[in-house]
Amino acid sequence: MPYDFDKLTDRVNTNSLKYDFALERGKKENLISMWVADMDFPTLPEVREALIKSAEHGIFGYTEVKEDYFRTLHKWFSSHYHWDIEPNWLVKTPGVVFAVATAVRALTNEGDAILIQRPVYYPFSEAVLNNNRKLINNPLIYDNGTYSIDFEDFEQKIIENKVKLFILCNPHNPVGRVYTREELIRLGDICLKHNVLVVSDEIHADFIHPGHEHLVLASLKEDYKSISVTCTAPSKTFNLAGLQVSNVLIPNQTLKHRFKGEITKSGYSQLNTMGLIACQAAYEYGDEWLTELKAYIYENLKTAREFIETELPVLTVVNTEGTYLLWVDFNGLGLDTEELEQFITDKAGLWLDGGTMFGPEGKGFQRFNVACQKSTLLKALNQLKDAVDSLNQSV
Repeated sequence: MPYDFDKLTDRVNTNSLKYDFALERGKKENLISMWVADMDFPTLPEVREALIKSAEHGIFGYTEVKEDYFRTLHKWFSSHYHWDIEPNWLVKTPGVVFAVATAVRALTNEGDAILIQRPVYYPFSEAVLNNNRKLINNPLIYDNGTYSIDFEDFEQKIIENKVKLFILCNPHNPVGRVYTREELIRLGDICLKHNVLVVSDEIHADFIHPGHEHLVLASLKEDYKSISVTCTAPSKTFNLAGLQVSNVLIPNQTLKHRFKGEITKSGYSQLNTMGLIACQAAYEYGDEWLTELKAYIYENLKTAREFIETELPVLTVVNTEGTYLLWVDFNGLGLDTEELEQFITDKAGLWLDGGTMFGPEGKGFQRFNVACQKSTLLKALNQLKDAVDSLNQSV
């Protein structure tokens, strides 16, 4: 079935965080919005139909799922990630950020050291610091448009700081790495050796681009199951972020008990009715839709890369192996952080995510969300080119 991803959908005045809160967030109105990681494409028809059916029923009482929910998850995880999950691993939470923060509280104590790899999704730092843990950074190595892991520093930081937990981001947000089997095993073996638990944020796992493969850390060795908390969600894949559903897999039942206990202490009990319905329908019927969507987004990524390399050689595009996010190095413009932010909004007319949001290692970078119509992407790229050209002329 062909899907029309070129069709524009007006999201203004829908209480969209991405489009309706520019002034509240210190931005000008009428910028091209390419910041927060949700997509400008309606979700698949089967999800909408399932939600309409529930709405027409008209009763929204307490809701739980039955075995068919897990069977749907199992089928998706098996076919897409080659991961054979079991029912007693599953804990449902209202989002991956909630799950990460819950794991921090449940599996570590105040003052414990937790390691992240910046530049990385900023809620990781917040989950550590807001819960009175010690933040340890193993910065990724940036070299000529690519990122890699500094394994020697990774292990040394673990030893020196007695790290208790590592938060992994794979696929990596914002740099777009999809870690190889060798990289993941090296990380996993170091964590096993030093009794470090791993919380793995794999929310972008369905956006893997040609030549790469998503591998779940917990699936690579039997021993990894004992140290792994794997966070997944349909929100990025099917544009369901506002419905707040994630599926967390914890094979180690002791860790799972502690995790669920922390949720109970928070007062949270059940996911919302519509979120559960949407999640199950998406995983049940979303294969064909996702295949076409991924092809469209991959073309957007290629278009953006080729445009920037040809028309804006002063910028460097980091190769995106996964996600629908483009990480671009603007340091060649010679602007400081404040000047770059002003340039992006006032001159280019864009609303992007500034690199320092992801840690000081992101200085001079900007994150683009290219999960939009190609016409929007081309307009944004041309506005950026005009802005850079005018900057060069004024020098």
